[in-house]
Amino acid sequence: MKLDRGRIIATALQLLDEVGLDQLTLRRLAGELGVQAPALYWHFANKQELLDEMADALTREIPLRPLAEGEPWQDWLADRMRNQRRMLNAHRDAARLFVGARPGPSTLPMFQTALESLRRAGFPPREALRGLFTLGHYVTGFVLEEQAQSAGPPQDDLEQARHWFADHPALFEAIAQSGHPQGEETFEHGLSTILNGMRDHLTSSPPPS
Repeated sequence: MKLDRGRIIATALQLLDEVGLDQLTLRRLAGELGVQAPALYWHFANKQELLDEMADALTREIPLRPLAEGEPWQDWLADRMRNQRRMLNAHRDAARLFVGARPGPSTLPMFQTALESLRRAGFPPREALRGLFTLGHYVTGFVLEEQAQSAGPPQDDLEQARHWFADHPALFEAIAQSGHPQGEETFEHGLSTILNGMRDHLTSSPPPS
């Protein structure tokens, strides 16, 4: 088969799911493609460029949908963030891949669509962009924690957690009430907190000139 950028990226994403980011080397990728490692440099200047393209390819898995007429912007934005989280969790080490990745050709149209949608909802461009960055960082950071191998006590076993926090009963009680720190309720709470903050900024900001 012809070796091109699309085939290299697709194979790299398959390897990412199989072996993880740390084991995804150019030598291993070349072996999977049946070529020598130097052949990859005809298509990518370095490994970082390949990682950027992989992140961009995963970005295309997130539906690109503008805010619909009459749709509450909070619901629309929350749906986008849930889709982003699902995409990241669908691939091994995807959150780590996205950390530090440079924006690609698929990322910029998504930001443009989101920015224009929030502008129609009344956001000044600066507030809209800051809100999008904050939400993006929150989702990526949350998934980083979800995908990490935690050394802490099993959060679904309250008896073990009770022993772990024996000297901190107030902390244990808060954990017991709040649920798993990487659970759905925790994610939704953080998401709504940021969206409420964006709403407060929107109502307190002067109208765009």
